[in-house]
Amino acid sequence: MNSNIHTFIGCDAAFDESEIVIFGAPYDSTTSYRPGARFGPPAIRNESFGIETYSPYADKDILDYKIFDAGDIELPFGAPEPALDMIEDLAAEVISSKKLPVMVGGEHLVTLGAVRAAAKVYDGLHVIQFDAHADLRDDYLGASLSHATVMRRCGDIIGYGNIHQFGIRSGDREEFRFAEKNTDMHKFSLDDINGVKERIGGAPVYLTIDLDVLDPAYFPGTGTPEAGGVDFCALISALDAVCSLNVIGADMTELAPVYDLSGASTALACKLMRELLLRLVK
Repeated sequence: MNSNIHTFIGCDAAFDESEIVIFGAPYDSTTSYRPGARFGPPAIRNESFGIETYSPYADKDILDYKIFDAGDIELPFGAPEPALDMIEDLAAEVISSKKLPVMVGGEHLVTLGAVRAAAKVYDGLHVIQFDAHADLRDDYLGASLSHATVMRRCGDIIGYGNIHQFGIRSGDREEFRFAEKNTDMHKFSLDDINGVKERIGGAPVYLTIDLDVLDPAYFPGTGTPEAGGVDFCALISALDAVCSLNVIGADMTELAPVYDLSGASTALACKLMRELLLRLVK
């Protein structure tokens, strides 16, 4: 874990002294509509210096905590399994060092690599998903590994009943039928998060945020925008609830900065990353 010169703002602590480790997973080879999420991690680092380290929402400052930015994994293009293996290996190294991994994607499939690592360490793992899309297809155009199948594959590992889905407003009919019988899906909003907190209790939780959970009016810079999403303040409120649980890892995926040349989507992603980090530190 060598020092990374190019870091997210305020996240330049040494690995050994850090509590949280950020790393990028710039991969989008299974993107089904508009590619470009591979450029999300460096864009978030570049533009993070346009925000403050202090959050008035959390009344905390990143400079008061030890966070290490490991940079981006150099992932291969094409078939996803080698990329997932590399993500799993790095996440496992972070977890084995008693630190909390926070991954920046990349397309949503990268979550599977981190969940594989976490599930090998934490029994009874739950995944909380903020997303516009169900991601529950068993395959997409014959491929079992895709950003459209990532939650189905995570469920294969931890059990579908441990998948908690919020903000979902898109998917094919079979995905929604599957969710009715198998997962804990909450369509259209994040409003039910406090009820799920009681159900999860002290169990370990992996949080995955697909940024297209946000309405494209606020966040157009993503590969598959879906009308009817939540706003930034609703997402922050949901983070408050989730991060009071036993969160053992997290990610934020699907910023494709090329589709918002104003830079507003990237700026929002930077601010959300700051808020996530400040809710995860102890």
